[in-house]
Amino acid sequence: MAPIRRFRHRDGHEGDIRVTDKPGTQDWQAAADKEVKGRDLDWQTPEDITVKPLYTAEDTEGLDPGLPGFAPFTRGPYASMYAGRPWTIRQYAGFSTAEESNAFYRRNLKAGQKGLSVAFDLATHRGYDSDHPRVAGDVGMAGVAIDTVEDMKILFNEIPLDRMSVSMTMNGAVIPILAFYIVAAEEQGVSQDKLSGTIQNDILKEFMVRNTYIYPPAPSMRIISDIIGYTSDHMPRFNSISISGYHMQEAGATQVQELAYTIADGIEYARTAKAAGLDVDKFAPRLSFFFAIGMNFFMEIAKLRAARKLWHKAMTDLGAQTEKSKMLRTHCQTSGASLTEQDPYNNIVRTAFEAMAAALGGTQSLHTNSFDEAIALPTDFSARIARNTQLILQEETGITNVADPLGGSYYVEALTKDLYDKALELIDEVEAAGGMTKAVAAGIPKRHIEEAAAARAARFDRGEDVVIGVNKYRLEKEDDLETLEVDNVRVRAGQISRLEANREGRDEDACRAALDALRDGAKGDGNMLALAVEAARARASLGEISQAMEDVFGRYDTQPAPVKGIYGGAYKGDPVWQRVVDGVEAVSARKGRAPRLMVAKLGQDGHDRGANLIASAFGDLGFDVVSGPLFQTPEEAADLAIERDVDVIGASSLAAGHKTLIPELIQILKRRAPHIRVIAGGVIPAKDYDFLYDKGVAGVYGPGTNIVAAAGDVLRLLGHNLPPEGLDEAAE
Repeated sequence: MAPIRRFRHRDGHEGDIRVTDKPGTQDWQAAADKEVKGRDLDWQTPEDITVKPLYTAEDTEGLDPGLPGFAPFTRGPYASMYAGRPWTIRQYAGFSTAEESNAFYRRNLKAGQKGLSVAFDLATHRGYDSDHPRVAGDVGMAGVAIDTVEDMKILFNEIPLDRMSVSMTMNGAVIPILAFYIVAAEEQGVSQDKLSGTIQNDILKEFMVRNTYIYPPAPSMRIISDIIGYTSDHMPRFNSISISGYHMQEAGATQVQELAYTIADGIEYARTAKAAGLDVDKFAPRLSFFFAIGMNFFMEIAKLRAARKLWHKAMTDLGAQTEKSKMLRTHCQTSGASLTEQDPYNNIVRTAFEAMAAALGGTQSLHTNSFDEAIALPTDFSARIARNTQLILQEETGITNVADPLGGSYYVEALTKDLYDKALELIDEVEAAGGMTKAVAAGIPKRHIEEAAAARAARFDRGEDVVIGVNKYRLEKEDDLETLEVDNVRVRAGQISRLEANREGRDEDACRAALDALRDGAKGDGNMLALAVEAARARASLGEISQAMEDVFGRYDTQPAPVKGIYGGAYKGDPVWQRVVDGVEAVSARKGRAPRLMVAKLGQDGHDRGANLIASAFGDLGFDVVSGPLFQTPEEAADLAIERDVDVIGASSLAAGHKTLIPELIQILKRRAPHIRVIAGGVIPAKDYDFLYDKGVAGVYGPGTNIVAAAGDVLRLLGHNLPPEGLDEAAE
């Protein structure tokens, strides 16, 4: 019997490690204690998992991960895994016009890419045609603008849809986009049964984190059921839903939260389809998943392994009879949140490590982010490096020769079990709330994720989570970086012209009849995708199809409610934090009220992680924070700021609308309330800072900004100069 050593954990309790009898390891504990002079080597992860510095056979006693291709698929969904066929190389891309995106796709396919992943602009996501006044600053900026079947045909011009797998990230306007894809393929000569790929179609995640929804939760779930039903009958090779945890991790979720809520979403979708009368074993094999892969290397590997085991259990509990129905297949994408504006070539290294974690975890397809995506859409140069990262992994490293090469690793197997157990606890909480739809309506997952995001931001700002080149080993001077820029005005003008031509060339009576039928189907029990396909054939636009359903369901809106006390709690007793708090109190005494900051989200960008972090942190510092609703126009933001008598507006931009929407806001304020200062934060390239300053922006805070230092800057704007001790170091 191997000897037992006591081991002290960070949380105070002691545990046992059974040290093996192999030569050189028996006295490991004593040797380790001597080397670190009693310092604790345990690591408490954000997932509340204690990671020990040594794992042995005792940690995997009783664990049987099985074999690849066999239930519960912990080691992979297929027996041979990459030894039989490597994962599919995808690049998530789309920008500007359909013509430019199509040319980009064809260049990438020629260079070794194997599948397409389409990014749509925010106007499209939110169900607006490009000529709608609410989307003037969004058209073509963070994806490709698609208004009609003609746009979709151009997007896939000379790309054979019977041979090319297409993944489309679309949730809100999923009905018209999928209808356009079906009709574009038909007119290319490809029948629906030949189409392969995936539509994301994951609306519950949108209500939690990403916010590109259109309709309320109940009709949104009905839309998902209609799509699952239609594709089950007509598109046997097409995945009707990609259940996405990616955006949860990007919004600040821990890996356990991402894992649990993604599986819980899948359970809810399966139940919804069953309630609509669909046979679980008919639709379940067409469900797929989508996970983020961040920088916690082994945690990400274990997460994918635990996900397959969790899904097998969930589908068994839901009554699935075939093993194919219980098999989790997933796409992965390297993290966008781990990309940095500072020292951006470090992102190439980060992406390579993340890609390897996805491969060792057993993903079925993978998108690698380009190193410049922290601040802009990828260039051809950066996209080539990202694509070649995967080609090198597949063709040079040898990791594709063995199925689940880390299977049996003491650490990986123990971590897989820890993640599985922790995720089950959160899934049980969702089930106790009545399922994911009710949990989302109650705000449970969103609150947990925002608390985790605030805690993560505080760890970064305090230097506890190290990011090389940002809060440690930072360059004295950053190199200029060539980035892609889209001419929003030109793109929108072209889209409007094409929309006008579409309307002039169609049979208006047939189009109106198809839209009326869709509206009636939404009121009753018609399959909305089937009816939208008819409307697309009649050349109805995306905005018109979306509006027909909005006439019945209404458009859904929410009010941000940032968490309190998490960020400030991490800074308890910190002298720099206290200096800022004292400054806020001094300004409050002078003004007779706390300084008032409004956090504004302009345009159709629903990514609210950064905005909510600022609102949470500034609130904890003592600012009176007004969180503006999502999707404001500049005029609406100005109205609210004047009504609430704010001192500063913080405009959060993550979707490249900063050069149009923020200057428009400033012009409105100059006429109506010139005393209100405007600052900007988010994904803003450094080369645009001077442009914004020239337009009247008082401060610009890009990715990696220390929030406490930014708060000190805001106090200076309000006439209160803080002593620089600590703030300058935090800012750097």
